[in-house]
Amino acid sequence: MVLSSLRIENVAVIERAEIEFTNGFCVLTGETGAGKSILIDSLSAVLGSRTSKDLVRRGSNKATVTALFEECSPAVMTALEELGIPSDDDSVLLNRTITADGRTQCRINGCPANTAVLRQLAVLLINIHGQQDNHSLLEPTSHGVFVDKLLPDPELVFRYRTAYEEYKALTEEYNRLQMDEADKARRMDMLRYQVEELTAANLQIGEYEQLTARKKAAANSEKIAHSLHAALAFLEGDDTQSGGADLVQSSADHMADCARYLAVDGLDERLQSLAYELDAARDEIRALSEDLIFDPRELAEIEERLDVLYRLSRKYGQDEEAMLDFLQQAQEELDRLDQADETARLLEQKIESARKQAEALAGQLTKARQLAAEGLDGAVCNELQFLNMPNVLFVTRFTPCDLFSGGGEKMEFLISANPGEPPKPLSKIASGGELSRIMLAIISVLTRQDEVATLIFDEIDAGISGRAALRVGDKLKATAADHQVICITHLAQIAAKADSHYLIEKDVAGEQAVTTVTRLQDDTRLHELARIIGGECVTEASLQTARELMNQ
Repeated sequence: MVLSSLRIENVAVIERAEIEFTNGFCVLTGETGAGKSILIDSLSAVLGSRTSKDLVRRGSNKATVTALFEECSPAVMTALEELGIPSDDDSVLLNRTITADGRTQCRINGCPANTAVLRQLAVLLINIHGQQDNHSLLEPTSHGVFVDKLLPDPELVFRYRTAYEEYKALTEEYNRLQMDEADKARRMDMLRYQVEELTAANLQIGEYEQLTARKKAAANSEKIAHSLHAALAFLEGDDTQSGGADLVQSSADHMADCARYLAVDGLDERLQSLAYELDAARDEIRALSEDLIFDPRELAEIEERLDVLYRLSRKYGQDEEAMLDFLQQAQEELDRLDQADETARLLEQKIESARKQAEALAGQLTKARQLAAEGLDGAVCNELQFLNMPNVLFVTRFTPCDLFSGGGEKMEFLISANPGEPPKPLSKIASGGELSRIMLAIISVLTRQDEVATLIFDEIDAGISGRAALRVGDKLKATAADHQVICITHLAQIAAKADSHYLIEKDVAGEQAVTTVTRLQDDTRLHELARIIGGECVTEASLQTARELMNQ
């Protein structure tokens, strides 16, 4: 599985670049600021890393990065199948577009995807290592991660962590139950009062709205009675004139007679329908009038009930539903406190069982880590001896501690670079160049069992030179026998070992900088190596040194 091509459009200073990578060892060189880091940023973006609109080239609407991986492993193809992404062959085409307003679009083999899916695939496709990885060696908390990658049963870490989290959750629940007896008594008294007050109120959802409407009607009962009486009078009439209902009925009767001799288009039926409606309305208004009996005491009772609801809402929630929720929670807490002793006893049993389970798994994890660390220590020492650190001693120190999410011990890498000196923490004695080589040594050991075939090193050679640089180049070249290795470097000793050499150059076109990527061959490659060796002025001496490096 290899990264066969990377196409970049309108990313920062790169207007358009397409790189066809080969198998084996590929290096990228160029002046500082030419845009080498942008290639890594672009690749990280298409692999799902967080990005921003600042990546879009000035004056462009969007930036696009496309990466093609070929000869993909069965693990990658299985992942694609599980994600429901089709693949006609053993290749994966990733595409990501970032617009000038910060929106992003992702595709895998032409299918829409999100950044989470890109990251899920990324761990199977490629590993990127940069100077930040060197710095992580200065943080002891990161050392255990490297050891765990060599465990024969990686699921052991997950099983332990699950058991520990259960033990922690039970312990926290138990601690919440433990309180001073006086505090507990006061809390229970308060809860009982709240439960009794709310229970006695016999709250009904929607009651406040109903009572408010009833109060409004009661307060305006005279106006309502007058309006109902007037409406009924207009429909019924009196001794001096007929009401509206009777008049419409008479109109309907006359129109029915007319319909016997003339086509009236259903007017007679419509008038009769209106007469029925008015008759029904008259009955309803009469019923309302008869029911409109307001007792002054009822208004007082409504106001009293509304006052109760208002006072309760200020303490327990803005409406009946919120107050009933408060009642339920208060009752549940009261029940828990009332049963706290029994609950605590049961929790103690569960905690003891969970603790034993976590301790047992922590013990298994410790033994597995010690065996893995023993193998890592020896292998890293061998690698470092090859990388021009002949007298180095590299060991992993285990310090027992209380159980935590990471296990039952702290792990830290120690190193002794000189004979007779006791190993000390990396952060105390390792130089920048030593950190680079230690990181490379660890990566070399880990990649022996890693299915990821493409490794990218972004200036991991910082702080080294001379013979050490030659050895780092040899190690990268050897790693490339089983992996595709892509390395950004400033060292001619490393660049000279490459199977493919790419030059990154920046020029100014108009008002904008433009970066180009060119694969070098023969004389152009020789000239670039000489430039790295001698700087701007390429001399016959630097050319000769470059030839010697290429022939080693």
